[in-house]
Amino acid sequence: MTRIDDVHVSEPGLVVLDITAHDEATAHAMMASLERQWATSGMGPVRREPGEPGVKARIYADLRRPGSKA
Repeated sequence: MTRIDDVHVSEPGLVVLDITAHDEATAHAMMASLERQWATSGMGPVRREPGEPGVKARIYADLRRPGSKA
């Protein structure tokens, strides 16, 4: 994964979430759920790392702003 930049956590309420899930569908479902709750960076790429279980994804969120509620 790429390095977390200072700007991603420069203020209270900003978070970086690394997700590990069994499969891509589960990771996408989790990211969609987070989008409904908070303002996020949206669906990020999902990747497999050789020798590591499951798939991984990263999403950036702003807990100060509500999500879409859609």
